[in-house]
Amino acid sequence: MKARHSFQFLLLGYMAMLTAYVALSEGHKGHVPEVAEIAREPEYEYLSPHVTLSHYDDFFREAADSIELDWLLIAAIAYTESRFDSTAVSTVGARGVMQMMPRTLQGLEVPDSLYADNRHNIMASARYLKSLFYMFRRVKNYDERINFVLASYNAGYGHIMDAMRLARKHGHDRHKWNASVDSFLIKKSIPEYYNDSICRNGEFKDWKQTLSFVSKVKRHWKRFYNMQQEYSDSINAVMAADTLKRIR
Repeated sequence: MKARHSFQFLLLGYMAMLTAYVALSEGHKGHVPEVAEIAREPEYEYLSPHVTLSHYDDFFREAADSIELDWLLIAAIAYTESRFDSTAVSTVGARGVMQMMPRTLQGLEVPDSLYADNRHNIMASARYLKSLFYMFRRVKNYDERINFVLASYNAGYGHIMDAMRLARKHGHDRHKWNASVDSFLIKKSIPEYYNDSICRNGEFKDWKQTLSFVSKVKRHWKRFYNMQQEYSDSINAVMAADTLKRIR
């Protein structure tokens, strides 16, 4: 009998110890998420890596990715063309944020009903830019090629090719824009030059606009690039300050 009571006493004691251990363990487990929450790395998903320029930035980046070009350049073209105004229509019929001509959009197989659609306008512009980059592939210097692409975007490929042929004929570098091809684009407003048999696209009167366009796009591109750099620096500063705060 005494042995039975002793066994029951030991069993009850063991159960009490087990209950206390489980309770202690559960209490400890309940504290773990709080510790993990404190130690968790900060999340920065709410911080965009891109500076905000317009309502069409996502379209600019999508278009730039499709042709492997800096999205800030496409944004600079749009800003120069329309100041990001998608309702803009020029006196010659260019329309949309990228000021694409109807005949160009038609050549890119964009339906009439989508001429004013912002995404299609920007994506069509990117395809056109890609074709111009290919046409000027023999201009090996990339910065120079940008000049020729931008000039063609504004004046048309044919007039720029005429100016390049004139430059070569008169002993100038046909793959150099400033003080070379640009000067012969100006001369395409003079009968002596635009009547030359090597000029296949006739007179060109709007050379001031084209030269200004090339200069403005490059200036805005540089400004947007600096804005992006300043924005990136500010984001890095926020992250660095947060890291320092957590270390302390």
